[in-house]
Amino acid sequence: MPKDNVDLICDIGELAGLFERSENLYDFLSTAVSTIAFHMRAAVCSIYLYEDESKELVLAANQGLQKKAVGVRLNLGEGIVGQSLKELRPIMTGKASTDPNYLFIPDINEEKYEAILAVPIIRGLRRVGVITVQDPAENYFDKNDLKALKAISSQLASTIENAKLLIDLHEVGKEEKKSDAIPFFKGKSVSEGLSQGAAVILSDDEYDVLTATAEDEKNPKTANDFKDALEETENQLKELQRITEIKLSDVASLIFSAHLLILKDPEFSGSMENLIAKGWSPERAITNVVNDYIHLFSESRNPRLKEKVQDVKDLGHRLLRNLRDDNEEHVADYSGQIVIAADLMPSDILKLAAQKVEGIVIVKGSPTSHIAILARSLEVPLIFCPDTRLFDVYENEQIIVDANQGNIYVNPSEEIIQSFESLQASSIKKHDTSTIDKVTLTKDGTKIKLLSNINLLNDIPVAINSKAEGIGLYRSEFPFIVRAEFPSEEEQYYIYRQLVESMPGKEVSLRTLDIGGDKSLPYHEHDEELNPFLGMRAIRFSLQNRPVFTQQLRAMLRATSDTECRIMFPMISSIDEFEEAEKVVKECINELARDNLEHNKKPKLGAMVELPAAVEIIEELCKVSDFLCIGTNDLVQYILAVDRTNEKVANFYNSFHPAVLRSLHKISKTAIKENVDLSICGDVVTDARMVPFLLGIGIRKFSMDPRFIGKVQSVVKNIDMGNAIDAATKMLSLGRISEITEYLKKA
Repeated sequence: MPKDNVDLICDIGELAGLFERSENLYDFLSTAVSTIAFHMRAAVCSIYLYEDESKELVLAANQGLQKKAVGVRLNLGEGIVGQSLKELRPIMTGKASTDPNYLFIPDINEEKYEAILAVPIIRGLRRVGVITVQDPAENYFDKNDLKALKAISSQLASTIENAKLLIDLHEVGKEEKKSDAIPFFKGKSVSEGLSQGAAVILSDDEYDVLTATAEDEKNPKTANDFKDALEETENQLKELQRITEIKLSDVASLIFSAHLLILKDPEFSGSMENLIAKGWSPERAITNVVNDYIHLFSESRNPRLKEKVQDVKDLGHRLLRNLRDDNEEHVADYSGQIVIAADLMPSDILKLAAQKVEGIVIVKGSPTSHIAILARSLEVPLIFCPDTRLFDVYENEQIIVDANQGNIYVNPSEEIIQSFESLQASSIKKHDTSTIDKVTLTKDGTKIKLLSNINLLNDIPVAINSKAEGIGLYRSEFPFIVRAEFPSEEEQYYIYRQLVESMPGKEVSLRTLDIGGDKSLPYHEHDEELNPFLGMRAIRFSLQNRPVFTQQLRAMLRATSDTECRIMFPMISSIDEFEEAEKVVKECINELARDNLEHNKKPKLGAMVELPAAVEIIEELCKVSDFLCIGTNDLVQYILAVDRTNEKVANFYNSFHPAVLRSLHKISKTAIKENVDLSICGDVVTDARMVPFLLGIGIRKFSMDPRFIGKVQSVVKNIDMGNAIDAATKMLSLGRISEITEYLKKA
């Protein structure tokens, strides 16, 4: 009889419901080993549980060995089973008796089973136990068995935890159990904000599968119920897509199309209908097919298919919710919820925001700059906290996310909740834009221009309300990063046109595509780079991919046909590079004229100064550029050779380094001498300690996240230019970071 691993996964998912009818954890585990042995056609299946205090494994449930086997104890690292848990890795051997880790245990009749597969059961960082299958036939288990058992192990980890919780609840009460939970985590703020909601855990296990809840035996669901759920799911997705297209037209192009295409695939919904026709419950049919697709996508060699795993999981959850018909509004699935995830892509952030997630905590990896920028633009509080114990938080536990401070509170006390509500109230007052002046002046009347950075069209209303005097930097890469393919010339034209029309009579600087480093295009095939920050990024990418560059430039020129056109090239390292880009612009102008399309015939072309090489050739760069913008985040990174996304060296990233200050001074002094329009953007612009220095070296135009305009304006209004010049002169005379830091403390 063939093995049926997909059914196995579904049955294990249903064991959580079976536990309710079991007297205790061990009855439940006995049911589990019988089910696993049956589906995997294995002669033996065992589950060992790990005891933290004794550091021993105890055989808790078994199918196939002598009854006296239950209760056998192994030290951590002892035998194949103990070694599997010690090293936290699966062990599969075709002939156990020859394995160096083999341990003979007398009187349990285990020696005749040569083939063994042992997989650790892990929950977060905690060792839970080991699940094993054995058979007398040598080399009986294969890679598919390994994948299936890893999936089962993942499911059992959560189920055993929940089973233990239920037992503890009966024995000591709910509140006593809650007191054992970790109440506080400290992370790093990525996108500021305050939020509260129920926890939703997006597991980091690549074999994580969909689990159905226990079925209602009194009111079983029917084939008609399934059809209603299918129709309701399709209607919800269409409505969600429609709303998102209106609110996020520049980046949300058909972001839920994958959900709809999978849903309409006859192999997907049709397979569910066939199983239901054979007598399966709708819950089990949905779970079975969705898990089949999860594994199909996970194992694909096509990276774009692998990215759809989360889509199909979301779709499965939506179908199950609609099948239950709990009369809740599901268009905003994550409203009132905090997502705790291993890692997320830009498209995931967008989908969660579209479904009104309250806040996000990322546990693994490191949030890239575009994730941070996207979350800020979408106003989603986001914290990075590399503590995997967060995966031990139970679903629907209350979480408070203070992304201003990087604090995460689990099951907060009434006192913390009251403090949180007070912070929320003051935060609303803090973002009041009614007190911002239209013009920004220093204490002695020097005019300073405050411009807005724009990442999404969604930022424009914020910029207008914050009285931004123009757009100093439009990051054009976000429609490229979030979409599933390169946006067309027409799509880009539509976006750029909305930008310039939103700021009539004001300057708008459009930066060409800046990808590479920590910003990649998942749909673009490219070679893996050992150091992507020093690789094919920004203007290098554009010049190497002329069709993409040409389409973008044509769209920019067309969108600014009746207004000033300012096009800015990122990461310029030489005059030759700038002139090559300028040549492509001229070619585009000639093409548009030939095609009789309205366009800007005399665009202003500028360069981002963000490389040490650009600083050294700043005089020549001033002569060929119409304007310059200092990109301080990258400039600091490259001057100090510090990857700002690498937590291990984050302490070395210092805007007050003498080399950084002197580079900024050199750029500003040269731009003033050559009468070249100069602006500055990046984190230093919103640092109150740096503003006097920047004014003191002659910079008069700042570009920033529009949410910081009020804050920066209040700083500028209290600065006297004479004092700013003195401060800059003093800071430039100091040669040690410690000296500059000490000076700023006293200033």
